[in-house]
Amino acid sequence: MALVSATILALTVFAVWVEFVLSRGRTPPIDAPDAIASLEQVRLGGVEQWILIRGRDRSNPVLLFLHGGPGMPAMFLAHAFQHGLEQDFVVVQWDRRGAGKSFDAAAKSPVLSVSQTLADTLELSRILRTRFHQPRIYLVGHSWGTYLGLLAVRAHPEYYAAYVGTGQLAGNRAEVQRARLDFLTRAAERTNDAELRARLATGTPSVTENDLFEYGGELYGAHSFWPILKTGLMAPEYTLRDVLNVKKGADLVAREMRYDLEPKPLEGEIQKVDVPVFLFLGRHDFNTPSQLAAAYLGRLDAPLKGLVWFEHSAHFPFFSQPGRFHREMVDVEHEVSAYWKQQARQEDEAEGRQQVPK
Repeated sequence: MALVSATILALTVFAVWVEFVLSRGRTPPIDAPDAIASLEQVRLGGVEQWILIRGRDRSNPVLLFLHGGPGMPAMFLAHAFQHGLEQDFVVVQWDRRGAGKSFDAAAKSPVLSVSQTLADTLELSRILRTRFHQPRIYLVGHSWGTYLGLLAVRAHPEYYAAYVGTGQLAGNRAEVQRARLDFLTRAAERTNDAELRARLATGTPSVTENDLFEYGGELYGAHSFWPILKTGLMAPEYTLRDVLNVKKGADLVAREMRYDLEPKPLEGEIQKVDVPVFLFLGRHDFNTPSQLAAAYLGRLDAPLKGLVWFEHSAHFPFFSQPGRFHREMVDVEHEVSAYWKQQARQEDEAEGRQQVPK
């Protein structure tokens, strides 16, 4: 009996080793003549970091996805949500210093700071513009990535066709806390959760992400992080070591990140950018409360703005409603392309008028 148990254990360990060590750490090919499917390292700020590039046609618009956290990657979810996007965009997932596959990059960095992360973002944007021969790329930010994304488009608007924020950071800490408490108070009353009601009644309750997950304010239709973790475990690009580094990296980056640029998250806001801005907001998001993001969009000065509500999503619209996310991104691309063509015509006409002799 002991021999049988030992054999089963050995086979299980071997199967796990084959699955996560030998079979993982690569991205599947895309069956199209002009496709690109590449998992590679790129040197940013003197440190090697991992990017995943996938698209059915390498001449399509480039979409750079900025993950949240600040150290919680999105690459390990890409296989589950971005297949549609890959039909119309060249999608670039980037694990920043300390995050996911780039966990080791944190140890090689003298400091983890917003200014360095922004410099890496701009450097990667330049690399992608040159590599794919596109003067402007699309920037999609999620959660903390929305903070980084707005810093990037403010710094170099000429790099970007448009900015799309989902799980958009907005408001100040007091407003965010108030929105979360209102949400949880309603949830406690609706479900008759005595423990939560008692905690909220203390006057200074602590609201955790577990609370938001429990009542659907983080991942719509779920009560925990498990659906995301389960999806991440299936990522072909992630080895077992990469998977284990997801939480370690998220904790590390959150702890070590230095906020050396203004405004700091939830302590001010960028008031003006010179690129089109679209927000894709989950109706049930109370991690970054969507009503605060919608109000911020109304205050933001941008040449073109759009707001899309995802009725069956919370903090992860791209994960909860990937088909809708894809369709809306295609609509954004059409609208933005028309906008930039109009801008070019107006500039040509203005230049022509200036050249007419008086």
